[in-house]
Amino acid sequence: MLALIQRVTQAAVVVGHETVGAIGPGLLALVGVEPGDGEPQLARMAQRLLGYRVFADAEGRMNRSLADNGGGLLLVSQFTLAADTRSGMRPGFSTAAAPAEAERIFSQLVAICREKHPAGVETGRFGAHMVVSLVNDGPVTFLLKS
Repeated sequence: MLALIQRVTQAAVVVGHETVGAIGPGLLALVGVEPGDGEPQLARMAQRLLGYRVFADAEGRMNRSLADNGGGLLLVSQFTLAADTRSGMRPGFSTAAAPAEAERIFSQLVAICREKHPAGVETGRFGAHMVVSLVNDGPVTFLLKS
């Protein structure tokens, strides 16, 4: 499981003309599910999303987590994140989980995060063409793997 996280001042997901998820200050996480991802990867990724220290403390150092700050978390499923880009000029997707498996795993991740972070977890719409907008704060961007 992969998550590209970005510290944001705001982020939103639009499907068609409808905003389906939006947050103010917090984290936007683009999530890629790989074949074989299961309970251990889910638990570890949820822990990292909520506990990864990317927010400034009183001294301006990255010492505070989303759980510490109480900011929003916007989770967006993105199968292209798990693409194989090692060769050629076109990505391969055999390294991404099948859609049904990915949707099940992603939904479980959302449920775990909502349970552990009552301050707010929003999502995009699985399998839809989404327009994601964000204002990256920093910029601060990390690739998490579990």
